[in-house]
Amino acid sequence: MLLATAATQTHAATFSMKRGLNLDIWQTWPDKYRWADPDVLLPYPEWRKSLKESDLAALKEAGFDFLRMPVDPSPFLAEETEGFRDRLVASVVESARLINKVGLKVVVDMHLIPAGGKRGPGMAEVMSDPRMFDRYVELVRTMARALSGEDPTLVAFEPMNEPVIDCERDGTDHWPERLQRLYAAARASATRLTLMLTGACYSSAEMLARIDPKAIPDDNVIWVFHSYDPFLLTHQGATWAADFIRYVTGLSYPPYAVPRSELDAALDKIRQRIRNEAPWSRRQGMLEYLDEQIATIDTKEKLDAVIARPFEIAAKWARENGIKPQNVYLGEFGMIRQEYGNPFVMPAAERAAYIKDMIGQAERHGFPWSIWEYGGSFGIVEEFGERKAEPEVMDMMRSLPPAR
Repeated sequence: MLLATAATQTHAATFSMKRGLNLDIWQTWPDKYRWADPDVLLPYPEWRKSLKESDLAALKEAGFDFLRMPVDPSPFLAEETEGFRDRLVASVVESARLINKVGLKVVVDMHLIPAGGKRGPGMAEVMSDPRMFDRYVELVRTMARALSGEDPTLVAFEPMNEPVIDCERDGTDHWPERLQRLYAAARASATRLTLMLTGACYSSAEMLARIDPKAIPDDNVIWVFHSYDPFLLTHQGATWAADFIRYVTGLSYPPYAVPRSELDAALDKIRQRIRNEAPWSRRQGMLEYLDEQIATIDTKEKLDAVIARPFEIAAKWARENGIKPQNVYLGEFGMIRQEYGNPFVMPAAERAAYIKDMIGQAERHGFPWSIWEYGGSFGIVEEFGERKAEPEVMDMMRSLPPAR
């Protein structure tokens, strides 16, 4: 009954966007034992402690028309913040208004960290504990209610980022039922806001294509997918991503742009690193996986196909379900600049080339997009410690022809 009622209250998509950027989620990662002190968390999200209105206005001048604003739900789910949770919610709304004030639209993105522990409940806890998921649903309801009075042409709401569920690909789909619950909670509280909904397993295009949009009878929805393909190149040296990719650094984008002897030398260094540092039981598998992965992207034709595939999957799904391209959104893409504590820095010109290629794919399909991210390991405006990143990516962004 709730879904049917919600459907009668919504309208055609009220929120539209073209070119966006993801803001930072955390910079200092304070342990949750400090969260009982409002001064540690507020204002929230944390980027407000360093970014000024002029910094946000500069993004509009660079050609962005919206920002995706990640909001870590962990403090809202932790006992430590019980005494000032209303202030946290109000701070999120204030942050959205600050973005609107400089002429940018905003997607408020509920962005769980992978696992909690000392940093509060994360995706692992929310997906594995039914009671925690119930609490998360109520948080979505609360945040949607807080945002419900905002201008729906300027603010949209994303109930969950990159759900980590159904990744086993065994044919079992647990996510659609949970998506229904999150959608219903958000829509019951915010009847006018456009909702951003996604597929399972890190918001992949493949899992978006397993969603039946007719199960959510609402045309005020934008459907989300993410792509960092090819992962071998975009996440080089990322210690948090997987046990394999941490050993991979020094590969160029595109790999075929350098002489084969130079590519082979870079691969030999990676192989030696795996032999020296990887767990003994995993070494041979990693070496074989490296060879398999590089073989899929070592020519222009192969690399183009890998990059294009998620877009083609999303576009085909949209056509089959009567969804307009502007209502399919590439919510995250990007290339790592530098992993925390890793000396390797991806050349800025190569990062700019990759991001430009991804933008080209998205805009050929008519999909809006947002780059990951403002600062940090993938930063295009800043790197670490509020230091400016190399200018090449932002220069490329400014050189794009006007969005159509």
